[in-house]
Amino acid sequence: MNQFDIHYPRTADQVAIAQNTLVRQVYAWMGGGLLVTALLAMVIISSPAMLNAIFGNRLVFYGLVFGELGLVVAISGAINRLSASAASLLFILYAALNGVTISAIFAAYTAESIVSTFVITAATFGTMSAYGYLTRRDLTGLGSFLFMGLVGIVIASLVNIFTRSSAVSWVVSAVGVIVFTGLAAYDTWKIKAMARAGVEGRKPAILGALTLYLDFINMFLMLLRLLGNRR
Repeated sequence: MNQFDIHYPRTADQVAIAQNTLVRQVYAWMGGGLLVTALLAMVIISSPAMLNAIFGNRLVFYGLVFGELGLVVAISGAINRLSASAASLLFILYAALNGVTISAIFAAYTAESIVSTFVITAATFGTMSAYGYLTRRDLTGLGSFLFMGLVGIVIASLVNIFTRSSAVSWVVSAVGVIVFTGLAAYDTWKIKAMARAGVEGRKPAILGALTLYLDFINMFLMLLRLLGNRR
């Protein structure tokens, strides 16, 4: 964060303006990313040829998945070395690639399930994010607990690739909903704390948007596994 634009508001009004500005920018970028993801997913679903070209070849599919992981690492780990324009481009590219890979999941569920799950996710995410923004509690301890839960989810998911246990999949999804619901509040609280510290600019907004985007998408996917009806 040493290359972010940092200012130090001295009055309560300046602090409030800094918080509101950064949060608005974060949500604008996050909303744009979700829109790109949804549009790309719909385009891919509507074309059997594109679905077959992407998911009929394991190398292409895994290439996309590793490409997404690389972009997340690049944005999160190299944000200080990136220009604001490069960070913006990488974020949009990540959202687009995510739309391509998620299209396979969308193709497996009914449109009604996808819409209803999205509404539930949006309501849950919005409520928890609002709590994270409005609360005066220090959520540092919650963040440590949620991080341990996230590590457990990743490990269990990797193991289940080989065991293919439906019971483990259900438990991972249920725990995942809890973890990402908590992260929606915690990550919003962190963004507010950044603004209070005087962090401003497009790059911190992009980084915050990526964090909340990941919380939203993962919460949505976990809920879809639990509540969705397959085609």
